[in-house]
Amino acid sequence: MDILSATFDELSSVFKENSIQGFRASQVYEWLHKHQVLNYDEMTNLPKALREELKEKLPIVCCSPAGKQTASDGTVKMLYSLHDGDYIECVIMKYKYGNTICVSSQVGCKMGCAFCASTLGGFKRCLSAGEMLSQIYLAQKETGERISHVVLMGMGEPLDNFDNVMRFIELLTDEKGQNLSMRNISLSTCGIVPGIEKLLGKRLQLTLSVSLHAPNDEIRSGIMPVNNRYHIGELLDMCRKYTKITSRRISFEYAMLSGVNDSDECADELARRLKGMLCHVNLIPVNKVEESPFTPSSPERVKKFAAILEKSGITVTVRRKLGSDIDASCGQLRRKKNAERGTA
Repeated sequence: MDILSATFDELSSVFKENSIQGFRASQVYEWLHKHQVLNYDEMTNLPKALREELKEKLPIVCCSPAGKQTASDGTVKMLYSLHDGDYIECVIMKYKYGNTICVSSQVGCKMGCAFCASTLGGFKRCLSAGEMLSQIYLAQKETGERISHVVLMGMGEPLDNFDNVMRFIELLTDEKGQNLSMRNISLSTCGIVPGIEKLLGKRLQLTLSVSLHAPNDEIRSGIMPVNNRYHIGELLDMCRKYTKITSRRISFEYAMLSGVNDSDECADELARRLKGMLCHVNLIPVNKVEESPFTPSSPERVKKFAAILEKSGITVTVRRKLGSDIDASCGQLRRKKNAERGTA
């Protein structure tokens, strides 16, 4: 069993099968998910013999710290090593309302978005629920501060790892563990329509973020290969269905790429596409990625783009640019680490 990915009931059943007293399951579960202790040796209220037995039968599969960068604005980029020798990243961002962590759901990404560093090293595998949780648990230990908001917007496509992501959310919101509010979780997708429909069936009160990044098929297909499979019209139809059934507002992420998707015409077309939908647009001043041919839009262009959307009645926010003096874009730090060891 992957103990860190197990629910309390599953853990209790395994302990019972191994003739371990039932209350020990409660102790271990609390150590793992309430106190974020990922080492049996630190579970001091367990007998030493039991700790040794658990090490052998139920090893804790999780991430290990492998690197860290801290930006002048307080943003922290963590590099984690995995049990199979690969690396993933997460980013801790400080806001007035608390600390937000951007969590990876896969090792690499298969979606191939042209402006994203996560896809440059290719796709390796999906992360388990425990590997996703351990990013948060280790980050809280690293900063000494509680994480209040979680966004599944790091490396990978969450809806391409659906079952593990659902298990991750179940464990993260469990009152016996971190007890994080579902409303403080955001899940970001590049637009996998069947995945959104499947998520809709769960009726979760999380925030759905859709990486749109373009107002039409011509531009979007040029920077996001997923649009060749699920065209923008099909995607937005599903988004409208999602908002009507859940009554939850969708956030459309829009990376501002100079000369690509940031014209007044693009803003006008985007406003027409989204008119009447329960949504808001989050404009993202992107961080520069060395291997990418794209450059960020100027602050003036972002401001003008936002003004056009607002004039058309679309709610707009401009994401605060964080971590610009470190490798803050998802995938950059992993790519550098792999290059050092000759596996990039």
